[in-house]
Amino acid sequence: MVALPAYLLFLPLWFERPLALALRVLLPALAGLLAFELTERWPRQPPRWLARWVLQVVAVALSIPITVMLFYTLAFPAESGPFWRHPQRMEAVFAFCFLGTLLGPWTAMTALLRRRDAAVRLAERQRGELERQVLGAQLQLLQAQVQPHFLFNTLANVQALVEDGSPQAAPVLAQLIAYLRAAVPRLHETQTRLGQELDMVRAYLALMQLRMPDRLRFELDVAAGCEPLLCPPLTLMTLVENAIRHGIDPSLDGGLIALRVRIREGRCQASVRDSGVGPRPGSMGLGTGLSRLRERLQVLFGDDIAMQTHVIQPHGFMVELDWPARTK
Repeated sequence: MVALPAYLLFLPLWFERPLALALRVLLPALAGLLAFELTERWPRQPPRWLARWVLQVVAVALSIPITVMLFYTLAFPAESGPFWRHPQRMEAVFAFCFLGTLLGPWTAMTALLRRRDAAVRLAERQRGELERQVLGAQLQLLQAQVQPHFLFNTLANVQALVEDGSPQAAPVLAQLIAYLRAAVPRLHETQTRLGQELDMVRAYLALMQLRMPDRLRFELDVAAGCEPLLCPPLTLMTLVENAIRHGIDPSLDGGLIALRVRIREGRCQASVRDSGVGPRPGSMGLGTGLSRLRERLQVLFGDDIAMQTHVIQPHGFMVELDWPARTK
């Protein structure tokens, strides 16, 4: 492509011999291209002190004037004598050598920069794909650690009712089926919607209320427009199950579980509060379930999440979550 402007530049002076001009321009250009491609592959391992791009640029810069001089030496009859003895031919050689030495390295550098940019873009796409694969693997691993906890606890509760001959066994089984219908299809998803989470939470709380009708009450307060928001699977379920397991179950009087979801300034804010026994004296940290929930949120949203815990007096516990409100 660079040979064409050079050809057009000299064409007014070679108007009567355009084919001869084309030969004088194309041969050095082809020689520069050949030198560029050869030095890209050979030597396979250049010396440490010599960068390959430097070798390519120098090879192009040398190949063009050498080709011009060889052409003017070999393309004319011997009786014409060397080109340096003919001022007109000497001027042509100097002009072609100067222009070729000026344009050749510049063209080589441009090609090298474009290849580097293309390689960088390809590496970024590959890195993005690898990051997505790692993200999916991390979420699946974290979900695999959480899912059996819910299912096995629920099945153990149903088994206890059946063994005791409780009349609540049949309604509990029916509610368990409703819960599993809501939960199982989404166990392997890396993202879900808050509306789907709420369906599972309602079925789970209804199931637990059948199990302990005199000890569990619950309230769901969800603002309009929250259902389409994205969240990791079992986000709200983890908070609710944690409240039942550590707050309501150990309490003789039971208590209330209140779930609240709001959208505020582009953020999704969810909280689960219980009036159970609260954390044990001297307990430290978030516990396994909440720690894994924090990890799952960080995998999807990075550090742009917040989790806070509060002890409620005289007894009770609350967990607040805050993450970006996204629908895709």
